[in-house]
Amino acid sequence: MKAVRALIPWALPLALLALWQLAGDAGWFTRRVLPTPAEVVRAGVRLAESGELSRHLAVSAKRAASGFIIGGAIGFVLGLFTGASRVAESVLDSSVQMLRTVPHLALVPLVILWFGIGEGGKVFLVALGVLFPVYLNTYHGIRSVDPGLIEMGRVYGLGRWGLFRRVLLPGALPSILVGVRYALGVMWLTLIVAETIAANSGIGYMAMNAREFLLTDVVVLSILLYALLGKLADLAARGLERWLLPWHPAHARKTAAAALPDDPTGGAA
Repeated sequence: MKAVRALIPWALPLALLALWQLAGDAGWFTRRVLPTPAEVVRAGVRLAESGELSRHLAVSAKRAASGFIIGGAIGFVLGLFTGASRVAESVLDSSVQMLRTVPHLALVPLVILWFGIGEGGKVFLVALGVLFPVYLNTYHGIRSVDPGLIEMGRVYGLGRWGLFRRVLLPGALPSILVGVRYALGVMWLTLIVAETIAANSGIGYMAMNAREFLLTDVVVLSILLYALLGKLADLAARGLERWLLPWHPAHARKTAAAALPDDPTGGAA
C-alpha cells in the first residue's frame, strides 16, 4: 500500500510520457520537431557516455547552489532584522520591497555588462531571484509568531538569544521553509534564463548549442533535466520540512495517516 501511494504522484507524468511515445510512433507529429521520449533517452545515454552530460550538470548544480546559498542567506538575515526590529523595518523594508518589484531577469543586459559571461553574473542573478522569497517569508514568519508565546518566554526569563532560539525561530520556521521551497523553483527558472543568454557551459548552454545544430532531442532532454532537477529540489525541501518540523500539526497529521494505511480518509477525520 505504501509503495502504491509513493507511485501515485508519478502516475500522471508516466502516462503523459507513454501517450507522447505512442503519438510519436503513430506519426501524429514530426519527430524532427518533437522527438519521442525514447529518442530523448537515447540522446541522454549518448551524452552520458561521452561525459558531456555530467560536466554540464555539475556546472549548473554549482551555479544554482552558489546563488541559492548567497541569496538565501542575505534574504534570511534581512528578514530576521526587519521582522524582529521596528527600526530595521523602517530603514530596510521599503527599499527591499521596491527592489522586489523590479523583475530580476530584466537586469540580464546590465549583468552581462557588469560581469561579462563569467560565473559571477549567473550566480548574481540566481542570488537576486532567491533573495526575495526567503526574505518575505522570513519576515512574515517572525511577525506571525504568537505574542503570547513571546511574553511567556520573557516571563520564564529568556534573554534575547534564548527568545530567538526557542520561540521566534521555531515559530517562524514553517513560513521560512515555504519561502525556501518557492525560492528553489525561482532558482532553476533564473538559471535557465542565465545559461541560455550568456554561458559557455551548463544545461542551458547545452540546449542552446543543440538548437544551433537542430538537435531537438538534446533540447528536449535539457528541458526535462531542468524539470527533474526542480522536482528533486522540491523533494529535498519537503524532506527538510519533515526533519525540522516534526512538532508541526500538518506534519503530525501526515505521520498519523501513514501509520493508518487502511484509513481511506488519510486521517482527515
